[in-house]
This record gives sequence, C-alpha cells and structure tokens, in this order.
Amino acid sequence: MSDLLYSEEEEALRAAVRDLLTDHCDTTSVLARVESDAPHDLAAWKALADGMGLAGLLVPESRGGQGATHREAAVVLEELGRAVAPVPYLTSAVVATEALLACADGDGPLADLASGRRIGALAVGLHTAPGAGYATVRADGGALHGELTGIADAAVADVLLVPADDGGLYAVTADAVTVTPQTSLDLTRPLARVTFDAAPGRRVGDAEPAVRRALRAGAGLLASEQLGVAEWALSETVRYLKDRKQFNRPVGGFQALKHRLAQLWLEVVHLRAAARAAADALATGEDTDVSVTVAQAYAAPVAVRAAEEALQLHAGIGMTWEHPVHLRLKRAKADSIAHGTAGAHREALADLVDLRAP
Repeated sequence: MSDLLYSEEEEALRAAVRDLLTDHCDTTSVLARVESDAPHDLAAWKALADGMGLAGLLVPESRGGQGATHREAAVVLEELGRAVAPVPYLTSAVVATEALLACADGDGPLADLASGRRIGALAVGLHTAPGAGYATVRADGGALHGELTGIADAAVADVLLVPADDGGLYAVTADAVTVTPQTSLDLTRPLARVTFDAAPGRRVGDAEPAVRRALRAGAGLLASEQLGVAEWALSETVRYLKDRKQFNRPVGGFQALKHRLAQLWLEVVHLRAAARAAADALATGEDTDVSVTVAQAYAAPVAVRAAEEALQLHAGIGMTWEHPVHLRLKRAKADSIAHGTAGAHREALADLVDLRAP
C-alpha cells in the first residue's frame, strides 16, 4: 500500500500554487470575472500552465510533459477548488490530456496542451460518468456533423476532442465549430453547446478507450477539487465563528455549533483519505476503478454539506452576493453531478465488488 500522506515536494507545490492563486484569484477578482462575458481567468491559467509548467504534469517527459503523477495533479486541484479558480485545469490538463495519452496519433495536440500553448476540451457532457454512454457526432469523410451539449470550458478551448459515430476520436480546432453558452449553475466552469457543420477533424485514436480513461481520471481527481471546496468551507466557517460574538461570547463556543463543526471535520478528513487514495490509485494503477468510485460516491455529499453549513453558519452575510460562499456552494453542487452522481458511482461500486443489493 502506498503512503497517502503528502510528500515534501507535494507540500511545496501546494504552497506555490496557493501563493499564485492568492495573487490572481482573490474573491473580488473571481466575482468580477464571473459577472463579465469572459469568466475564465486566462492570466491565471498562463501563470499556472506556462509559468509553473503545471499543464503537463500527467504527460511523460518523452511526450513533452513534466512526467509527474496524478498525486501532484491532485494537490493542484485541491488548491484550485479552495479558490474556485476559473481556469480550465480539470478539463484541459486532466480530462483532455488523458484522452490524448490513450491515442496513438495524439502526440501533436498533446504536446501543445502539456506546454500550455493551447487549451483542450473533451467534447463529452460534463455529467457523463466513466463507463457510461455518451453522445457522438456523425463522421462523413473527415467532416463532422451534429451537436453536443454540456461541454465544460468549450468556450475557451483551442482544440476539441470529439467522439464520432465511426468509433474515432477527432481533434477539431475551435474556429471550425460554433460554441453557444448554456446556462450553468457554476459560473466559474461554464458549459456550452458545440455545433459541427461539416467541421474538419483529424482522427487521433479510438474514442471508447480514450473517453473511458479520460473520464476515470477526471472523476478520480475531481474528488480532490471537491476536497479543496470542503476544506475552504470548514476553515472559513471556523474562523468566522471564532470572531463573531453573541451575548458577548464567540458564537463558536456554543455547544450545538461545536458538534456540527466536529462532525463536518470528520467528514472532510474521510474525504481527504478517499481523494488521496483515488489519486494514488490513478498514479500506480492499483485498484483504480474501485478507488475512483469510492471517492466519487463519498465526495459530492460532503462537499455540498460543507458549503451548505458554511452558508448557514455565516448567517445573513453568507446570503449576500459579495460573500464568496455562494461560489463554493455552486461549485460543490455542479461537481456533485459532474462525471456521474454519487448514486451512479455507488451502483458502479456494487458491481465492482460484487455486492449488489438483493
């Protein structure tokens, strides 16, 4: 069994990413951005991807990347979750990158994604669970026709990886398609409809194994993002309740609130264990499917509850648009159906361990 504790290198990476996000993704900046027509923070993305080289963590050095593992990527996602950073890290550096790693002819776009020169997106709905069915477009002599919906970060992608009805995965440049924004609860990870009207595409590999690998990695590392959201909610709530006074006493001293926070702390600790196990399993290839489904079955309810508790325990100020808690609640709720619901993962887990309900 691997050591799931954070290494010194992982803690150093966390500190560097947190410092960068403190500069780029403070609450005022994120709120201003999501209220604008350009919710993505491309300056923060450039600093992460190009300046720190984090876009290529999962790509071997021989294929133009950093040659790190899912454990390091998980640390980055924890910090991005804490800050609800509006950057396409999960969609480009994890999901699209993993899809290309499974493709025989994907090295060209893979090197571009690993360097941060281009942003990629897998054209599969964000709600799709690993192993579930997904929509395809019609391929006709290298030209793609059709429409796909619920594609996360499509608005900012330079290249789309598109599954077609002939079983192929095609790389399509963003200027060859029409991207229409869809209403999204999480304003920091916008969804879009992508329309293909004889869009030229280059086949890079087979869709089925590439999509399965990409969604499994996305689901496994999403748990680390959900952990970051939950940890922020817990720590900010504890800090607020120590400062806020009622009857001349800190509100955090009331027994009922202590019990609620203690229960939440336990759940967040358990989530950390599940998320670390999933990241380590993705890195080592040991019990990967089970570890990923366990993490996703557990992560969504905890992240949502942590954000809901933060909203309630911040009282009136927590209900305001200016307070950052609503950004975390929306991210937690959107993440709870991303890459499959907790219920879908519990069903998948029952099959994996042969413990189906009677």
